[in-house]
Amino acid sequence: MVNIVFETEKNRAAAYDGQQNIGESTISKSASLWIIDHTLVDEGYGGQGIAGRLVAEIVNQARIAGVKIIPLCPFAKREFEKKIEYADVLAK
Repeated sequence: MVNIVFETEKNRAAAYDGQQNIGESTISKSASLWIIDHTLVDEGYGGQGIAGRLVAEIVNQARIAGVKIIPLCPFAKREFEKKIEYADVLAK
């Protein structure tokens, strides 16, 4: 089972299969804005929705922190275009 964890100290949401890191979505932070700059999942885990879960975890954490997001990485940008439920954290 793949677990998604938000790692504040590493500025990322990470995916783990047991103890093995198999993916991440990284952010750059300021006080009121987070930029999703990179999302990557190991090839062997592709097609399982893990990248989407990584972005969703960052969105959830942004809501808790009260910050907006710029989805700079192409995958995150597509997720924000597809999911209207992310509009509340999208930086205008």
